[in-house]
Amino acid sequence: MTPEQHPLPGKIALVTGATRGIGRASAIALAAAGAHVIAIGRTQGALEELDDELTALGAHRPTLVPLDLTDGDSLDVLGAEIFKRHGKLDILVHAAAMLGGLWPVAHVDPKLWDKVFSTNLSSAYRLIRSTEPLLRRADAGRALFLTSGAAVRPRAFWGAYAATKAGLEALVRSWADEIEHTNVRAVLVDPNVMRTRMRAEAFPGEDPDSLPHPSEIGPMIVALAAASDLGLPASTVQFSAWKAAAALASA
Repeated sequence: MTPEQHPLPGKIALVTGATRGIGRASAIALAAAGAHVIAIGRTQGALEELDDELTALGAHRPTLVPLDLTDGDSLDVLGAEIFKRHGKLDILVHAAAMLGGLWPVAHVDPKLWDKVFSTNLSSAYRLIRSTEPLLRRADAGRALFLTSGAAVRPRAFWGAYAATKAGLEALVRSWADEIEHTNVRAVLVDPNVMRTRMRAEAFPGEDPDSLPHPSEIGPMIVALAAASDLGLPASTVQFSAWKAAAALASA
């Protein structure tokens, strides 16, 4: 393998939501690029399916972590375990999220509201808290957080999800400013419309074949993880813009 084919040799990458959608695509792309992936998912069976797929590809076998991201104490333990085994973390990809259905704000059940916020926003805080020391120990720590256009363009019935994504963007930008003078860089990534289960939940009548497959974002995730300098996240990295630029560069 050439460095271009294998740009992340020896890197340790933690991926949340690694069993489906964009998280799964990110885990596969990072492993194919040479990274050792620590894959977080809620179910052991789905994690084992990911393991089988990476083994078939000849990539590094991932470390499988069945974990619910709403369990912040377990994320603290995970950070300690990564330190004991690897001493550092090079890449964090926080892709896990939930829509929580589409409801008028006044009709959202409080327990559902709390679950959406815990899954989409509080988990990001707990991950930052647990992994910042590990990312600082890497040569160039990279933390990628998946966001959504709903953060800046909220619409009716999307209140809980949109609020969590707006909060995520504020959180990540604040953290990025705090670590400006370290070797760690944080990035906000908007995949836009993709063929995911969450998209199908929000738009059940939509033809999924008309949407980009999550695997298409994999090369961008690898490129961001391998980038020498990402700067501060003054703006969100748009997959559509990155894809267009990549196509123009290869033309």
